[in-house]
Amino acid sequence: MRSKLDRRRFLLKSIGATLALPGLPSLMAKEAGAKSAVQMAKGAGAGTNRFVAIGNLLGFQQKSFFPETVGAGYETTTLLQPLADIRKHMTFYRGLDHGLRGGHFAVHSFLSGVLNSEAKNRPEGNVTIDQYIADEVGFETRFPSLTVGSESGIHGGCQIAWTKAGVRVPPITGPAELFETLFVNDTPERRTQRKKENSLESSILDLVLEDANRLSKKVNHEDKDKLDEYFTSIRDVETRLELRKRWTDQPKPEAPIEKPTDSNLVEDLPLLYELIALALQTDSTRVATLEIGGDFLPQNLGIDKSYHGLSHHGNDEEAIKNLIALETYQIEHFGKFVNRLAGMKDGDRSLLDSTAVLFGSGMGNANSHTNDDLPIILAGGGYRHGEFRKVEAKGPHKVPLCNLYLEMAHRMGVEIDSFGTSTGTFV
Repeated sequence: MRSKLDRRRFLLKSIGATLALPGLPSLMAKEAGAKSAVQMAKGAGAGTNRFVAIGNLLGFQQKSFFPETVGAGYETTTLLQPLADIRKHMTFYRGLDHGLRGGHFAVHSFLSGVLNSEAKNRPEGNVTIDQYIADEVGFETRFPSLTVGSESGIHGGCQIAWTKAGVRVPPITGPAELFETLFVNDTPERRTQRKKENSLESSILDLVLEDANRLSKKVNHEDKDKLDEYFTSIRDVETRLELRKRWTDQPKPEAPIEKPTDSNLVEDLPLLYELIALALQTDSTRVATLEIGGDFLPQNLGIDKSYHGLSHHGNDEEAIKNLIALETYQIEHFGKFVNRLAGMKDGDRSLLDSTAVLFGSGMGNANSHTNDDLPIILAGGGYRHGEFRKVEAKGPHKVPLCNLYLEMAHRMGVEIDSFGTSTGTFV
């Protein structure tokens, strides 16, 4: 029985229905079916809430990032200078983190609060807040979420997004691929082929579920836990397949720009931000993540050093100067993205009013490999902004960053009692 199950699982992977794909709500088809095909093709997202997260792998220079003065009258630090003209749209936080250690290996907990190594001990693993939200609201758009990043660099490429099954979401790796994903329709021949693949995958899923259900009656307790995880993965594929079927014959939005070409993450960063903004505007998705790291090469900014090597600066003034140049560039383009959303209309408000944009890192101080006191900026989303907030510990414990994530999930209409390591909603 087990060998037959393995063969069918292999068949699923071989035709593209990887069991690790993010899941969607079990009622997806029923709820999405309430929308007409015309509505879904054109996008019906005006006024709905959206979420974007941008993560940096190597953090920011804390002394040049955090202000000293709290409240609306905070001073503009070196790294916050590019955001001076739009500070009314954002809130800066200090004192939030996940209470984790692990240096580079803990960076990937940025949006989850949970180390990968501890995921198996938790009911929902190390699912990240973007994927949690996408599981609840993603059925309304062609793409439940978009994950953008690099597949090169330290520790195995982009790892900003993780599913409830504990699987990394593979990223879209450049502006050309992101453009094609959003705006290039399949040929009639390819659509026909996709329908055949969908039908075949549905048949294989039915067989896999039949075998797995039969097997579940024979296994011990330990194996049953493993089988339950497998059922979760199958359901992920099943709901993803239903979404794919629904959108097979629906045309994508007309491209408002020419197709870009890939260059490098430094030069591509403005294009990636623009395409994410267009994805939100066309209601192709309401959840997106972007990870900056990997192949973000200092050489493209005239700095003949490695980004990772510079981050371990040992208080060398020249290295810190170069890092500030790299970090200023990243913050500058984040600011332009925020400003771009502020200038896009979304019904009777701006797209920024509809979109909560989180910017930060799972690394507090790369030089000392610490993951506390994380740099966090929240922009847009209809929140009251314009302040620097230093979050003080309540009693013996710090306020978890996941408290902020829980509040953001609530703002997205996801009614959950907790997320990650949260202890309550953020105040």
